[in-house]
Amino acid sequence: MNKNYLFPVSPPVSVCLCQVPEPDKELVEKYEAMKSVFYKRLMNAYSKVQAAVGPLTENLGKGHGQAAKDYIEELQGNPKFLSAVKIGTGLAQEAAPLVDKARMAGLGLYGHYVRPHVGTYLDEAITSIKVYLDKVLPAEE
Repeated sequence: MNKNYLFPVSPPVSVCLCQVPEPDKELVEKYEAMKSVFYKRLMNAYSKVQAAVGPLTENLGKGHGQAAKDYIEELQGNPKFLSAVKIGTGLAQEAAPLVDKARMAGLGLYGHYVRPHVGTYLDEAITSIKVYLDKVLPAEE
C-alpha cells in the first residue's frame, strides 16, 4: 500500500528572513501620507472631544480637581518619577530606529508578496472608506 497517496510529496520550500525586500519609494510615500492624515484625524477628534468635555469637567468635582492637581504637582517634583520618565524617554528614543526598521521591512514584504495580489482591492477599499471618514472624522476643519 502506498502511503503517499494521502500526503503527496511536495518540493522543499524555504524562506530566508535575512533578506527582506526593500519597499518601493512610491509605497513608502503613500504610507507616510496616509499615516500623516490618520494622525491629523486623531488630533482633530481629540480637540473636538476636549472642546466638548472641557466645560463639563470644570464644573464637576472642584474639590477633587484641586486634589488631583496637587497630586500631579507633587508627582512632578518626585525624583523617582522624574527618573522613570527619563528612562521611558530614553527607551522610546532607542526603540525608534528599530520600529522604523520593522516598519520598512513590513512594507517591503507587503510590497513584494502581498501587494501584487490584493493591492488594487485594498486601494479601492481605502479610497471608499476615506469618503465616510472625511464626513465623520475629517483631517482638517
